[in-house]
Amino acid sequence: MSESSDEDRGREGPPSDRADESDLDALRQQVEEKYDFEEFGPADMAEMSAEEWEAAFDPDTWITDDELLDRVHRDLLNRVATRDVFARVERHADPPRVLAYSDEGYAIVYPDGTVEGEGTVLRDVKPTVALCSMDSYDPPEEVPDRPLPEPDDVPEGGGELGNRMLQVIAGAQLLAGLALFGGGLLAAAGLFGGAGINTVLLVVVGLAFVAVALVLFFTVANARLSDKFRAEEYRDRLRAVGLEDGERPDFVPELEPRESGQDGESEETGEVGA
Repeated sequence: MSESSDEDRGREGPPSDRADESDLDALRQQVEEKYDFEEFGPADMAEMSAEEWEAAFDPDTWITDDELLDRVHRDLLNRVATRDVFARVERHADPPRVLAYSDEGYAIVYPDGTVEGEGTVLRDVKPTVALCSMDSYDPPEEVPDRPLPEPDDVPEGGGELGNRMLQVIAGAQLLAGLALFGGGLLAAAGLFGGAGINTVLLVVVGLAFVAVALVLFFTVANARLSDKFRAEEYRDRLRAVGLEDGERPDFVPELEPRESGQDGESEETGEVGA
């Protein structure tokens, strides 16, 4: 009887190991309740402690090598649809890497899951690598190959319907204000209405309508001007990452092939933009 009990205890492991495993399971459950891994982002990553990181991401179950790079590449391409980051993304075969860069920084993802780089791109790519390393996370299968538009294809603005509606309202306000203001002047001259007409009220209300109309017209003009400036800034950023000439920014390092005699086969399959 005692020998059987000793064998059972041996299979279960020392009490300290069982306690450590129990604590790890409890911490892992707390992490899963605290963080939404479907919406895991840079802010969550910065908030997570080292203990929480080790509990959430079990090294024995991490995905690595080409499968990881493929998952990271697809996930980045998918994020272009929601404009979470701005970067051009390249999937390289020799050496196996994922390179993402913008006009302000870059990030290189290696097959073992390590990431190096600088700037906002590095900050945005790290959570993607962490998620894609998890077997429980499923990156999208259907993604656009080239989500970034050509600079000349960027429209001036997308709120034209709203601007036109504001213009219609402003026009109606202006006509009503001019009518009230003119009626007040005619009433003051005795050419309109009778003795009960409050000419001062007509003039004041008319001027108020005109003022509101001018404010609305100014709002429309300012919105169109802002859209134009934003569109031009976006075009400049697209040109800076080489969408027109194919050239990378000077600060982006070159990925040398593993064998010096090769030309460095590279497969560029898409870009990510915001």
